[in-house]
Amino acid sequence: MSTETSVGEPTRSIFITGGASGIGRAVAVFFAARGWFVGIADVNEAGMAETLSMITGGRASTHTLDVRFRDQWDKALADFAKAAGGRIDVVFNNAGIGDGGPLVDQDEDELTRMLDINMKGVIFGAQASHRYLAETAPGSVLLNTASLAGIIGAPGLAAYCATKWGVRGLTESLDAEWADDGIKVAALCPGFIDTPIIGKIQEDSNQTAKETLIEAGVEVSSVDIVPGVVWQAVHGDDLHYTVGKMAKRMRRLKRWMPGLLRKEMRSQGVGVEL
Repeated sequence: MSTETSVGEPTRSIFITGGASGIGRAVAVFFAARGWFVGIADVNEAGMAETLSMITGGRASTHTLDVRFRDQWDKALADFAKAAGGRIDVVFNNAGIGDGGPLVDQDEDELTRMLDINMKGVIFGAQASHRYLAETAPGSVLLNTASLAGIIGAPGLAAYCATKWGVRGLTESLDAEWADDGIKVAALCPGFIDTPIIGKIQEDSNQTAKETLIEAGVEVSSVDIVPGVVWQAVHGDDLHYTVGKMAKRMRRLKRWMPGLLRKEMRSQGVGVEL
């Protein structure tokens, strides 16, 4: 499904998966306010409509997309390219889910769903978007949402970390593979951001993941800090962009004091469950 409110042809366009809430919504509103034509893609139609209502000036379209299915990618991108005047400058491969807990206790269906959305969905997004980004190049961008969990391995998040390390690996590979096509590829690596992914009640607890994190003294950043970093990623030349003080600190520890970081992770136990 595509729902469009258009007023003239924009100069640049961005297609955002996971646009019904959280980071995707914040980025959609931020870019639209700066004159970009924004494609909001998600499985949550009510959430997309809410995001669309936050965008003034009509520079947006919505596209129902389950990222696990390649044919849905093809249709959504074709519809968006048409709505955006024939070009796609940026694909923000952002949709993802989080599940945690001890790996041995995680349900097979739960693991399969997370692997399909977080990894297969990102790969399909890259495949489907290449032709459009190549036509718009040079200067077009594929931005993949990884995570701090794609930089460090955290207890209780083994499978989630595996998907986000995979996203970082995909990003680094495509940075080399698509360089001659004039397409920039980068990964966004946020720490814990105040979005619905950490808002649900944890098993065997009356607390949300957010409340548990705050109680443990872990930084939870406002989603409002993310769009500015996405803007930097779209206009910059780095490969990885961390978001939040904790993510920057952990990345430095990973590089310069890996033994200390390993000791810190081992001392945490299972930790938070997403």
